[in-house]
Amino acid sequence: MQKRQIYLLPALLFTFLWCLPVLCLAEEEIPESASQNQKCLKCHGQRFYFYHNEFVGKEVKDRMNPYFLIDSAQYYKSNHRSFVCTDCHSSDYRNFPHDGNLRMEPKFNCLDCHGGDETYAHFHFEKIEEEFLASVHSTKHSEDFTCWMCHNPHSYRISARNNENIGEVIVYDNDICLSCHANIEKYQLLTNLTNPNVLVTHEWLPNQALHFSKVRCIECHTEVDRDILVAHKVQEKEKAVRKCVECHSQNSLLMATLYKFESVEKRSSLGFFNATILGEHYIIGANRNYYLNVVSFIVFGLTFIGIIIHAILRFINK
Repeated sequence: MQKRQIYLLPALLFTFLWCLPVLCLAEEEIPESASQNQKCLKCHGQRFYFYHNEFVGKEVKDRMNPYFLIDSAQYYKSNHRSFVCTDCHSSDYRNFPHDGNLRMEPKFNCLDCHGGDETYAHFHFEKIEEEFLASVHSTKHSEDFTCWMCHNPHSYRISARNNENIGEVIVYDNDICLSCHANIEKYQLLTNLTNPNVLVTHEWLPNQALHFSKVRCIECHTEVDRDILVAHKVQEKEKAVRKCVECHSQNSLLMATLYKFESVEKRSSLGFFNATILGEHYIIGANRNYYLNVVSFIVFGLTFIGIIIHAILRFINK
């Protein structure tokens, strides 16, 4: 019996040590606001909720409006995870049933919190707003198009932009665009036009599927601004990038957009141009190698000289 206990001790110790980081991480990820938000998420965090109907005198189970449903797991990963619900919504929402007039309350925009605050100065929110107001989204739809059309305040997370997995950044950002441009219900909140099929409107693009999976929509549809991390001046479709050389060259546009937050923007010690891009995938024309270029010129030069010498000898022999 004692031997069995001795053998079990290492196994139990290993199990405890293996679970410890997970338990610690779970504690760190749940902010203090969670306990206060639980009263709201008790209903808004699930598809069904219960309430006491005073008129009939019993507990009633009802369906939550999907547009008012908050994924708590996503919320506590978002940038606003430390907020209490009533930091942004009226404190009158603490009362149930909610007063119908509360739905008319004005919603905050980004600069209401982030504007003029030195804590967020490095994000250049004022510049972002300036770009946004000049974008086709704002000029065509005015006040109807807000920050929240793209950036869901309950799930948005800037931490998705990192240099560890560019593929995740691309999917995350493109999903923001497709949440309107591939969703007719949301698209027609702003217009009565039929939502164009992005596959059809991009038929001209060579190897379409590869481009969609390797670059973001904003690479081609925004005006590049080197002062901010992500360009917000979305342009008319007529001004979208269509020249292959814009990306497939040594001065690739991607170095000022998708790979802008990467620390290395110069050639590597091995002589590759735009080595940062090479870390993820090979882009024809943008990932050339300096030394291979030199060797190619030498080989080409020697070949050309050989042809000239051969021609001269043939001419002399005749």
